[in-house]
Order: sequence, then C-alpha cells, then structure tokens
Amino acid sequence: MSANKIANTQARAVRTISILLLTILAMSGLSFVLGATSFKLGLDLQGGTSVTLQPRIEDGQSGKVTAEAIDQAVEIIRQRVNSLGVAESEVSAQGTGVNRQIVIQVPGETGRRIVDLVGQTAELRFRPVLAEGAANATSLSADTATAVLPAGVTPEINAQFAALDCTLPQNRQGGASGNEAATVVSCDRSGASKYILAPAEVLGRQITKASALLDPQGASGWYVTLDFDGEGTTKFGAMTTRLTSLPSPQNQAAIVLDGLVYSAPRINEPINTGTAQITGNFTQLEAQDLSNVLKYGALPLTFDRGEVQQVSPSLGAEQLRGGLIAGILGLLLVIVYSLLYYRGLGIVSVGSLLVASAIALLSFLLLGELIGFTLTLAGIAGAIVAIGITADSFIVYFERIRDEVREGKSLKSAVETGWLRARRTVIVADAVSMIAAIMLYFFAVGGVRGFAFTLGLTTVIDLIVVFFFTKPLITVLARFAFFSEGHPLSGFSAKSLGIVKKEVAQTGEVK
Repeated sequence: MSANKIANTQARAVRTISILLLTILAMSGLSFVLGATSFKLGLDLQGGTSVTLQPRIEDGQSGKVTAEAIDQAVEIIRQRVNSLGVAESEVSAQGTGVNRQIVIQVPGETGRRIVDLVGQTAELRFRPVLAEGAANATSLSADTATAVLPAGVTPEINAQFAALDCTLPQNRQGGASGNEAATVVSCDRSGASKYILAPAEVLGRQITKASALLDPQGASGWYVTLDFDGEGTTKFGAMTTRLTSLPSPQNQAAIVLDGLVYSAPRINEPINTGTAQITGNFTQLEAQDLSNVLKYGALPLTFDRGEVQQVSPSLGAEQLRGGLIAGILGLLLVIVYSLLYYRGLGIVSVGSLLVASAIALLSFLLLGELIGFTLTLAGIAGAIVAIGITADSFIVYFERIRDEVREGKSLKSAVETGWLRARRTVIVADAVSMIAAIMLYFFAVGGVRGFAFTLGLTTVIDLIVVFFFTKPLITVLARFAFFSEGHPLSGFSAKSLGIVKKEVAQTGEVK
C-alpha cells in the first residue's frame, strides 16, 4: 500500500472516530433535553400491577367461553398493550375450560391505566336516541299522569329509565353492552345525562380505522376519528339521513362503548363519507387509549376484573444487583484478558467496550423515553451476552492482523488487508445473532422478547463500534513506532506473534 494511500486512510480514521464521539455527545445532550436521565425498569425490577380478568358468563351461555375465544382475547389485549410501546408487559391465559383466566402484568406506575384500557370489551355501537333526561330523572315528563311515551319506548323501558341513577359511580362502570337488537337504557360517561336508546344500527366490527387527533382550531380538543367499511358506510349514511328529519332528541345518534354513551351529537345533515368522530372533552391519553381499543377490535368476551395486585420490586432489586455484578465482572475479565494477551493492543479492546457500553446505555435511556422501552433481567442478560459478541469481533480482527504481520507485511499494511479479510467474518457472525434476535422477538412473548430486543440492539451497536471505532483506532495507532516497530509491550513483538528467528552461529549450526 502506498504512503499517500496510508496517510489518507489514517486521516479518514481520525475523522470517523471524531464523528462517532460527537454522535455519542449528541445522544447525551438529547437524553438530557428529553429528561431521560434514568432507566425505565420492567415489572421484575421495579414492581408494577398484576390483574386477573375472569370471563363473564351471562344467561348460562358458558359455551361462548371457549379456548379460541380466550386466545383471541389474549391476542387483542397484547396488541393494545404493545401499541403503547415496548413495555415488557406480559399477557397470558391460565386455567382450563370455563375457568380460564387472562393474567396481565404491567410494570411501573402506568399499570393502572393499561389495566383499565385492556379490560374494555370495546363493543362500539351507534344507536339512535329515543329519549334523554337528567342523570337522576324519574320520568320522561314532568306530568307523569298525561305523559305520552316516545315511539319505541315501552312502559318496562320507561321504568328502567326511571330507576337508573347515573349520579352513582357504580352505574357508570360500563362493561355490559346489552343486546344490539334491543332498546336499552344507558348513562352518559360523565354522569350528566341518561338515555333511552334504540337498537344499534352501526356496529364496531364495521370500523376499519381509528385515530386520535387534536382539533387545530381548539374547539373540540382531542377527538377520535373512525373510518367504516362498505357496509358500515351504507348503514351510517342511512341512519344519519333518517335522523335529520326527526325532532330533538330523536335527531341524535348516541355513540355507545361498553354500555356507556360517549357522545350523542345531533345529526344536521346526512353523512355518507364513511367517517365519523367521537368527541367528549377527551384528554390526549384518553383519546389515544380509545383509538387503540377500537383499532384492534372488540374482545370476543366480557370480562370481570378479578384480583389486582401490586408487585413488589424488592426481589427484583436483589436480582438486578446480582445481574449488574455479573455484567461488571464479565466486562472486567474481558478487559484483563485483553490487556494480558494483547498487551498494548488491549487498549483498543478496552476502548471499544467502553464506547459500546456508552452507546448501549444512552440507547436504553432514549428508547425508554421515546418508545417506552423497559429494562428487565432478561434484557440485562441480553446486554451481558453482547459483551461476548463485541469481544469476538475485535478478537477476529486482531488475530487477522497478527496473521498478516507473521506473513511479513508491515503493520500499516496488515491493518488494511487484515480488515478486508476479517470484515466478512464479523458481519456474518453478527448477522447470525441478529437473525436469532429477530426470530425470538416475533415468535416469543414476555421476558424473552426483552432479551431478544436487547440482543438485537447491542448487535447493531457492535457493528457500529467495530466499523467506526475499533478499525479506525487501530489504523491511527499503527502509525506510532511503539506498535509499528514491535515493542515488547505492543502486542506485535516477535514473541507475542510467536515468530521464531533462526540465528546462524559461527560454527554454521542452526540454533
């Protein structure tokens, strides 16, 4: 390799290392700006909430509680939880037959919110309003003697309306949607009103998309938009067309979710576009949670919330301490081995491990803030495994360089030719680790996914460090006489390389 080409290569190496270090500095600054100064820990490390959902058997219809229905509910709940980020939550079914339960474990303080979210059956229905009254009204008219019931309202339904007191919190829990073909009595979710509602005309299963949006004018605040399929578009258009000609409150369409009225807007004109909006003074979290629930469909069963437990982090703290000690000891052993075996060249391995550790820690902080990534014991295990992956990469490269030097090449030339031969091995080895991580992540659940995610992330980090730090640093060090001339402590001395020199004595004997 020519002197000019080597000089250019070394200049590029310095720039590459500088860019990587500036990137690490930028990640540190971004972490500080976002307030990501501490790791988000999983259920096993920081504690959280564990809740059991028990299928509700109504009217003796135990046949609906099948293994297929439970498995479908588990998958829907898992999708809802995953939509909130990589939170290391666990959703699983336990038991057999009608005694099967769904157990949800959610780490951290957000546990209560997620438990409330996933337990909803999300049975959305659009029902025409037949009557509306105050939350504790006892009749539809002030004059009960001459009151004429609206069309579709029977005396029995009127009696249910009178008996329902929506000021009581227990009457606003929801969870029971009732027969979609029957007239029902329902409370407003805020407890301000109650309604008599006609049979449902548009159903949640006819929704194809749900999104949480913020009104740019600020009038409606956060709301949820819905897109219907072809059948839903036709039925929603027919319902809104009919309601526009009716007097109040029969010109209202109630949006009912799990038995509670979220809003009951007046219909002023037919809506044939296949879209609708749900408004109701939502906060951002409420709108996002509602859209997530609707996006992944209704649960096939209604569930009663069973035992709710707060998981203590005390055991996890001890396990975390043990895991960290194991990781630190492993890191120190690799460093000691590198310095003893590779001498001065061990500086590169120490630097590579420190840079990889810094990028990994900053990634954990930023991902925790941006996508809700939480660190569990399984994730820590994945990070510890990554120490070995990083060590393998620079050992492959070091040994390739030493082989080139043994063949008589100068160190500067060996660094470049050795890299061309070692690079493929490093990429193939990391590709195998990445494939394993991807397969585990998509086909496993619970803590195994945390291990897979961390393993995949640290494998990518290993490639970044090897390409943008390890190789450039060796290129820079190769220009120093300490390494290029084979100092005994450099790692490139004849003794370190195992080169045996044959000396011819005066007697002509080879020694």
